[in-house]
Amino acid sequence: MLSEGANFIDIMEGNLLLLFIVLAGVAVIFLWLRPGAARRWARLRRARSRAQAEDALKHLHACEWRKDCATPTSLAGTLGISLKDATSLIARLEAQGWLTSTEGGLRLTPEGEQLALNVIRAHRLWERYLADEARMPLTAIHDEAERREHARTDWELDALDAALGHPQTDPHGDPIPTAEGMLEHRGSHPLTDWPLNTPARIVHLEDEPPAVYSQLVAEGFHLGQVVRIIHASPQRLVLSDGDEGHTLAPAIAANIFVVAEAPARPEPAMPTLASLRVGQRATVRNLDGSLQGFTRRRLLDLGLTPGTTVTVAMRSFIGDPVAYRVRGSLVALRREQAAKVFVEDVLEGEGI
Repeated sequence: MLSEGANFIDIMEGNLLLLFIVLAGVAVIFLWLRPGAARRWARLRRARSRAQAEDALKHLHACEWRKDCATPTSLAGTLGISLKDATSLIARLEAQGWLTSTEGGLRLTPEGEQLALNVIRAHRLWERYLADEARMPLTAIHDEAERREHARTDWELDALDAALGHPQTDPHGDPIPTAEGMLEHRGSHPLTDWPLNTPARIVHLEDEPPAVYSQLVAEGFHLGQVVRIIHASPQRLVLSDGDEGHTLAPAIAANIFVVAEAPARPEPAMPTLASLRVGQRATVRNLDGSLQGFTRRRLLDLGLTPGTTVTVAMRSFIGDPVAYRVRGSLVALRREQAAKVFVEDVLEGEGI
């Protein structure tokens, strides 16, 4: 009886497997016969092939930027493919005239370098947009920019660049290539090479590997921050930013790049729109330099240009946003926006 039951179960499992195979085949045929399915599949394959090729060119450019040399092995590791597939990809890119393969490694041709710079420009512009305008967490913008960088046209990139105010760096401090393919080399040093008790300003936070970058963000490190190494050993670096201390392993600290900090000149605190009370008016002096992209352009379009008189008209019930009278119109600004508008010549109770 036990044997008959086992045979019955085996038969049923075989029938179910056969049914699954038949249904899967029918589904594939149905999808294939749908209008445009073949074209969509072809477009998907072309898009994947393009993304893989562009990622390969970016890897070569990154190696050359570090004065290193890419190899088939390094390419396979970066793209997560087999060495055999990497070799086939190299042959395809070489046939396109985008790279050359030598005994010393892989090198970009001038055409390949231009294409790589175009992809890098797209990636860094999208990171700027995602950080400044979409308000995505800094730890999430890299992956999203990776997805968007391959679907682009030159016209779209130029429009995005103009809308963002032609930013020079991405949120990590990397320079953004120009439309002409120029990429500025900036002299900076890893924090692990910096001398003790010497002020340094952070100009770049390496965003790869992601786990290390997440740790740096969680520690509160950011561009423009001034730090000083107060203790260094093979096991750890102890830093101070003037307010609090940080202890990092050298492998983590090596992802922080710095330049010498010029001696600070004491400047009086400048009032902002956010510091004014209802009824006060003032003259716009300038916008904070950290204000970039669509937000900066919107404030300028609203009339908040140097020399403009602005009056605090009213506050909302919860205090944010606040209504300001600008050039005869009422404009509502969030506190964080108003705090980026520096003013002078503050007067009481006039011009409402």
